[in-house]
Amino acid sequence: MERSEERDGSDRPAAGQEQSSGAPGLALKREIGLWSAVSMTAGCMIGSGIFMSPQGVLVYMGSPGASLVVWATCGLLAMMGALCYAELGSLVPESGGDYAYILRTFGSLPAFLVIYTFVLVAKPAAITAVSLSFAEYALAPFYPGCSSLPQIMVKIVASSCILLLLLINFWSSRMSTVVMNVCTAAKVFSLLVIVVGGAVVLAQGRSRTESLPFTFHNTTQQAGRIGMAFYQGLWSFDGWNNINMVVEELKNPKRNLVWAVMIAIPLVTILYVLVNISYLLVMSPSEILSSDAMAVSWGNQVLGSWAWLVPLAVALSTFGTVNGSFFSGSRLCFAAAREGHMPQLMSMIHVHRLTPAPAMVFTTAVALVLLIPGDFGTFVNLLSFLSWLTSGTTFGCLLYLRIKTKNLPHTYKVPTFIPAFMLLVSLYLVLAPVIDNPQVEFLYIFCFLLSGFLVYFLLFHFRCQSKCMQVATMHLQLLLEVAPTTKGH
Repeated sequence: MERSEERDGSDRPAAGQEQSSGAPGLALKREIGLWSAVSMTAGCMIGSGIFMSPQGVLVYMGSPGASLVVWATCGLLAMMGALCYAELGSLVPESGGDYAYILRTFGSLPAFLVIYTFVLVAKPAAITAVSLSFAEYALAPFYPGCSSLPQIMVKIVASSCILLLLLINFWSSRMSTVVMNVCTAAKVFSLLVIVVGGAVVLAQGRSRTESLPFTFHNTTQQAGRIGMAFYQGLWSFDGWNNINMVVEELKNPKRNLVWAVMIAIPLVTILYVLVNISYLLVMSPSEILSSDAMAVSWGNQVLGSWAWLVPLAVALSTFGTVNGSFFSGSRLCFAAAREGHMPQLMSMIHVHRLTPAPAMVFTTAVALVLLIPGDFGTFVNLLSFLSWLTSGTTFGCLLYLRIKTKNLPHTYKVPTFIPAFMLLVSLYLVLAPVIDNPQVEFLYIFCFLLSGFLVYFLLFHFRCQSKCMQVATMHLQLLLEVAPTTKGH
């Protein structure tokens, strides 16, 4: 790794300023237009969650009515959070999302902890978790009647998915956006099929409306269980801030960033609420709780011989989500390396393809390692905790900039109460489950964060860095045909 020039935070650029480094003229291309940005935002959000998390939300909330309230509230929270991030994106027009905002506001150490957790765990784990979901649904038609699939086959298919997306993203950013657009269209269509199917069942008088008077019966009052329900619901909305990680590849970012989230998130929220209503119209709460794959159970009851379309739709949906996570995750690694918080090699792009090839290879390698002990349920809790811990810090960045800097170059501004409210929500989502129902995953995360302090001081404070790193970087640079970059403008 290179020593970060912004280690103590005293000489870092102020929010809204640019800095350039690397070979002039070699930069990531701005190939993401408004509708591709909408597609990326919606595509990253619509994944396996809406086909799997409704069961978890119902388990923790205890009643169908409260579950629907949670889903609608999750959409509102995602919208408010995305609007805050859009303002930060106009103030700090750099790729990297949370990392870039925390770096420019609070300095090197907090930003390094973000990278340490996200690049080594959170982003690869998200890719792994959704890849496992893709594999399970892709294999389901080949194992009819099996309650559990062979885990070795699941992991082989999941690893194949990750490697295929490495090739696509390595070859061309445009090809990756095309895959994203196609998969997003398939996702929206599949959700509309579920919504229309529920409406048909209701019109035919076959819906499960007998429990309607008891919609809110047995709703939990425990803060920790409510927090865990929001973890499950917000997992389905995860990806609302992914577009901020690729700002330097977005056409007209100061305009399109805001419009992308204002179009995508309400669309996804409406679809999610309607899909959950469709589930409740077709299946009783007890059937939902006992189902291993709720979307498949819904399809078996409504679509009959066409039920195979459901696992196909979910497979396409999850494939697109992995692609979006892979695209944004590699850019996060790339942005961190450019600031010296990752090896210099990760900040380079392919001289012909203009894609961050080393960052992609690294992200792939970590995801494949995490695939070995991979478990979907564990990943959801771990990722949600890390995500809202980081998001809370990012909302704090916006409030800090509002207080400390009066003349920021705003092109878009949200009311101050929104980031303040989102900061409180983040604190609740981080603390409530830990206090009410502590789990071993939270201890692992805490220990991992502590180790980040040690790594930071060894690498940047005491400069304990390998002398052979420059030689290895030079050889790998020649092997991968990559070169340093300038920041996109």
